[in-house]
Amino acid sequence: MPFNTSISRGDAQALMPEEVSREILGAISEPSVVMTLARRLPDMSRKQSRIPVMGSIPQAFFVTGDTGRKQTTTMAWDNVYLNAEELAVLVPVPNAVIDDADYDIWTEIRQPITSAIGKAVDQAILYGINAPAAWPECIVEGAEAAGHEVTLGSRGDLYDDLMGVNGVLDLVERDGYMVTGHAASPGMKARLRGLRDLDKQPVFTTALMSAGATEYALDGEQILFPRNGALDPARSLLISGDWQQLVYAIRQDVTFEVFPSGVISDDSGVVVFNAMQQDSAIMRVVLRLAWALPNPINLVNSTSSRYPFAFLEPVAAS
Repeated sequence: MPFNTSISRGDAQALMPEEVSREILGAISEPSVVMTLARRLPDMSRKQSRIPVMGSIPQAFFVTGDTGRKQTTTMAWDNVYLNAEELAVLVPVPNAVIDDADYDIWTEIRQPITSAIGKAVDQAILYGINAPAAWPECIVEGAEAAGHEVTLGSRGDLYDDLMGVNGVLDLVERDGYMVTGHAASPGMKARLRGLRDLDKQPVFTTALMSAGATEYALDGEQILFPRNGALDPARSLLISGDWQQLVYAIRQDVTFEVFPSGVISDDSGVVVFNAMQQDSAIMRVVLRLAWALPNPINLVNSTSSRYPFAFLEPVAAS
């Protein structure tokens, strides 16, 4: 874990004047694919929130004859908890670098930091990478536990892998959920462009929106190809599911604060950077959020093995 990194003069040299263009060519800001597809709940007012989830389904019974006795049923609810955790980073910059740069460095930092936050959120929720201990099991591991992974080529061609019997979409639907969206690694786009249905019509379609943006769809549902680097093609080529079942809530939205003084310590408490002594300022970026997968019981699959996500995994290296 880095505690003593900062933006040096060499790092910001490209921003210092020499007859340079006013447009900074940087990485395109990419939002979190999870936060784009999932359902956002009202903001949290405390660190922990509780969601009552239906744990048993009521039944109805026909009455025998004119005077038959009506039977009774019951219902039960379980609790699912949302635990807000903090995601943060510090960005130290020497004052001399800020003064000599021909750009507002603090403004330019915001976009790539926001993309980095989106990547960290996606990796934690989808793969469990650096995820807080209080957060639920990640989506890919949960799908694996439910037997909802399909290996590329194991069902036939890619069409069967995704939309055939026991394909990715079928595994979700058999558990009583409808696929509402997909997240795929950018490399999947080339594979999908060659997909055809039984009538040789393209399955992978695009729609030109009125604003000029292009949306991609697979089996009629939106598919996103995040460029924030969060999707790991070595673990999943495509993740499909009922994203409305995945909920998240914000405890504290992203904040950007610049401090003209302060110290940075490593994980043992040793001071490794002193902003006042080293004539620097420090930007602190903080986000607090929580997520959960309530996975309520449904009429199609009332067992605990149901799961609203499935994924296509690559062929294991031999």
